[in-house]
Amino acid sequence: MARAVGELHAFTSAVPFLAALPRGDGHPVLVLPGFTGDDRSTATLRWFLTQRGYRATPWELGRNLGPTDHILDGMDALLERFAERGDRASIVGWSLGGIFARVLGRSHPTAIRSVITLGSPFQLSAQDRDQTHASDAYQALSALHSVRAQQLATDEARAPLSVPTTNIFSRADGVVPWRSCIDTHGDQCENIEVPGSHSGLGHNPIALAVIADRLAQPDGQWKPYVPQGCLRAVVRVGPLPSAAAAAA
Repeated sequence: MARAVGELHAFTSAVPFLAALPRGDGHPVLVLPGFTGDDRSTATLRWFLTQRGYRATPWELGRNLGPTDHILDGMDALLERFAERGDRASIVGWSLGGIFARVLGRSHPTAIRSVITLGSPFQLSAQDRDQTHASDAYQALSALHSVRAQQLATDEARAPLSVPTTNIFSRADGVVPWRSCIDTHGDQCENIEVPGSHSGLGHNPIALAVIADRLAQPDGQWKPYVPQGCLRAVVRVGPLPSAAAAAA
């Protein structure tokens, strides 16, 4: 948590730098909070996205208690509202919110421009969940979870999406194993390593710079991320999951 506070101070100091980042085209960006978080936890991230010209949208589903029927049905309804208006939305999901973002990317591919995850351990199987520092709390709330929750831990749920996907992670995450936050790098999927903590990724100025670059791409013209300027010294593109296993 102390590191996250430091990243929030860094965000405040970096506002002039953030103001120079690419602006967007006004398309909606749905922001999903992490486990036990609510829309207050993503307020800084949504403020930043609004400043860059996007329609940053909170999920308005209360606290993220895991895959309850209320949350799963509510997220589907959000995507359906975007589709009814003819909008293709991007989704930024933090931690468990990123796992939910991938669920939406799989079930509503035509309504979604891109998915960005922040420290999201989507590669964990049900048997591996004790590797995270949130596993006890997650299990304590499991009685509230939908019978559909088991779909989040299948091989299909961990497979690459058909929409452009950027997985932002930190090796110093501190909450979830960083190797669980990466996918097969290539085609329309990339893994981007930034310095920082799990609890600070939503206001980490380096992560925000990557998010701004990714969202600013024209719809249907996705290209892999290439760090520019000072970011070349602190942002790493990759690794392939096989390389991650070798580094373990």
